[in-house]
Amino acid sequence: MDETNRREEIRRGVDKTMAVSNDQKKTFDAIWGLLNRLRGGVHANDIEMHIVGILFYRFVSEKITDYIDKGEDDPNFSYANLTDEEAEQARNGLTEELGYFILPSNLFQNIAKQKTDKDFNIILGNAFRRFDESARGAKSEKDFSGLLSDIDFSTPRLGPTVADRNKVIVDIFDVFEKLDIDYTNADNDIFGDIYEYLMHKFASNAGKSGGEFYTPQPVSTLLAKLGLHEQKKTIKNVYDPACGSGSLLLQVKKQLGKDGDGIKYYGQEINVTTQNICRMNMIVHGVNYDKFDIALGDTLTDPKHLDYAPFDVIVSNPPYSTIWAGSDNPTLINDERFAPAGVLAPKSKADLAFTMHILSMLSDTGKAAIVEFPGVLYRGGAEQKIRKYLVDNNYVEAIIQLPDNMFYGVSIATCIIILSKHKADEKVLFVDASNCYIHESNKNKLSDENINLIDNTVSDRKDIDHFAKLVDNDKIGEEAYNLSVSTWVEKEDTREKIDITELNNRIADIVKCEQELRNKIDAIVAEIDIDNDNNSNTKDAQNNGRQNEKA
Repeated sequence: MDETNRREEIRRGVDKTMAVSNDQKKTFDAIWGLLNRLRGGVHANDIEMHIVGILFYRFVSEKITDYIDKGEDDPNFSYANLTDEEAEQARNGLTEELGYFILPSNLFQNIAKQKTDKDFNIILGNAFRRFDESARGAKSEKDFSGLLSDIDFSTPRLGPTVADRNKVIVDIFDVFEKLDIDYTNADNDIFGDIYEYLMHKFASNAGKSGGEFYTPQPVSTLLAKLGLHEQKKTIKNVYDPACGSGSLLLQVKKQLGKDGDGIKYYGQEINVTTQNICRMNMIVHGVNYDKFDIALGDTLTDPKHLDYAPFDVIVSNPPYSTIWAGSDNPTLINDERFAPAGVLAPKSKADLAFTMHILSMLSDTGKAAIVEFPGVLYRGGAEQKIRKYLVDNNYVEAIIQLPDNMFYGVSIATCIIILSKHKADEKVLFVDASNCYIHESNKNKLSDENINLIDNTVSDRKDIDHFAKLVDNDKIGEEAYNLSVSTWVEKEDTREKIDITELNNRIADIVKCEQELRNKIDAIVAEIDIDNDNNSNTKDAQNNGRQNEKA
């Protein structure tokens, strides 16, 4: 197999991105099927927070129960069987250690016994409220407070009557109550897997809005690998300024494995519901409350983590071409995050504002991997001036062109920009990974082979015909700081190669044959004309003879 065909096979890859067993997949599909058959015609996406909230509540209930039961010498001891009065004595200690507290009567397994109560929605709502309030005044308050506050069990979205709403809530409860989950198995992150599965399904079903808070897992994996790159044992923190549901932060945690012990995860999200989902996601995936800080607010105008910077790894998929204050806010041009470029990103396109913010938060030895909309790579005006600043100061390590139709709600091909403050050369690596995908359902996705090929190409930093090109910063400057991959990586010409001399000879032969054919046709036509003339003369003679006879 030649090198071109080998690369093409690797680019296309095979689908090995399924990170779960067939049994797990069957469980996940069964969960989604049940949730989509909720009574009253309620669709799972319409009550997303109710679903993830109830699953989360089972998790924290089992976590606190398991934590307490393991600390007792009596093998028959069960926290779930204590009275609330008995348990109350341990409130402060448990809140300090776990970050929250749940009374025995409010545990998931005990609330489930009240499913037939006509006021079940009120009972569950009160339990959620008490959980939110349990961290008030504690060190964990900002991590747990209000976590379930925007879940309303009296909303008409659950049904027109209290009875209808209770039926839907009981349906959801039944789905998660019946799950055979071994929480005590430390190596089995089944809660986290189910949570990630639900995030994926909600995002894919939500269409355009789904892409606002969820990055597909293969892209998350690639970003995490690109951000980490040989520094697993040295990083202290990870950051995402537009964290959504937290999938990128958690993928870094997954890639780190045991090397991630002690690392802290920081993120900011502008949407309160999505911020709550992210905090729940971190907890369900085993990140203790003192190891994450997910803030609420507009990162560009109200950043919450300036005092915690710099960060060793930054991974992010900011919103594409979103509107921001820009030049309408006269203080921003003097903000130390944006001032170095001497210009602000356009008000209608905040993409490079996020890029400048990320660069300012990056440590001198760290890396940032950012999903970008392709227009930022070649547009003029303020964006060109920002690119000039990034290239001239040697912050751009690589640009990777991704395939199209990979993200929910966005069919256009996106790209990844890698930033670094400690490059060994003054060049930018351009990688054309537009053909690195497999097709699944109605989306393109990266396979494991695709991910490894891209990651290794970035590490090797060498030219590969029609795939990767290492370009001097000065040369990029000569091309108006155009960072579009198609400008620098020549596409492979897959058209059939034609031998012009042979083609001309073939044409000459065709012309010769055509002329010979014309000559033959002319000869045949001439013969036909002679025959027609002879026949005409014969007929005239015969007619004249008949006329003479009559005379």
